[in-house]
Amino acid sequence: MRSVFVFPAGERAETVASLDRHLPEQRDPWTVEGNLYIEIDDEQTGYLFSDWDPDDVAALETALGHRPTWAVQIDISGRIDGTIEVHQLVELLLEHGGVATDDYCGHPWTLQDIRSGALSDGLRFFDFRAYHELNRE
Repeated sequence: MRSVFVFPAGERAETVASLDRHLPEQRDPWTVEGNLYIEIDDEQTGYLFSDWDPDDVAALETALGHRPTWAVQIDISGRIDGTIEVHQLVELLLEHGGVATDDYCGHPWTLQDIRSGALSDGLRFFDFRAYHELNRE
């Protein structure tokens, strides 16, 4: 299972309402075709940042200008590529600002970074293929 964390601008309730509108009649988790599992995670009642590298948390805080208290966690099944689905969902969640992170790079990605195909350490957002190629050696 691969993971993406999205830190949308705005209030948590707004993000929940948006997910409810786009993925109706489900929650905890929301799912996309049984291949993406979407939940809200936080530090207070969940596990957000519990296994994060401190440098990645610091980069996130710098990108956002504060330490976020919650995130949308998207877990992607290994049964599918997932690139298109993840990009579509992240587009929706970041339409009003914020950043996303993935399992492959500690860089906090803005929607503009993702759309433009920006690189960080030779990787694009959710670039699992390049990550595995780079780490084979």
